[in-house]
Amino acid sequence: MQGKVVAVCTSANKGERKKNVGSARLVADLGLEGDAHAGFAHRQVSLLALESIDKMRQAGLDVNPGDFAENLTTEGLNLPQLPVGTRLKIGGAVLEVSQIGKECHHRCAIYYQAGDCVMPKEGIFATVVSGNTVSTGDTIEVLN
Repeated sequence: MQGKVVAVCTSANKGERKKNVGSARLVADLGLEGDAHAGFAHRQVSLLALESIDKMRQAGLDVNPGDFAENLTTEGLNLPQLPVGTRLKIGGAVLEVSQIGKECHHRCAIYYQAGDCVMPKEGIFATVVSGNTVSTGDTIEVLN
């Protein structure tokens, strides 16, 4: 199973929309270099499918990659169906899925800016097993 990266997004602060920077370095056991969410936790990198963003567009929202605070916007993979522990090869980097969706305890800035949020239901999180640069257009290969 393969997909591709359509955006690589970072932000300086948590709880805000991220901007597509086109390319960034994934650092082992840390996350995406320069991103507010990088850290030694199980949610180092967030991924959301373009197909999920398109659902919000079809509902009338003006949203784009990064607007749901995801680091990597993907295309061609059913992310919520990937089990925890699945490894993804992106360029020379390897990620391991660590969480499917998330619980939102309150409505964050993303919800108020976008009008809704698909990240809690359809976003996934991963840790960086081995780092390398990730760029828009890179192939994502499901390893297991």
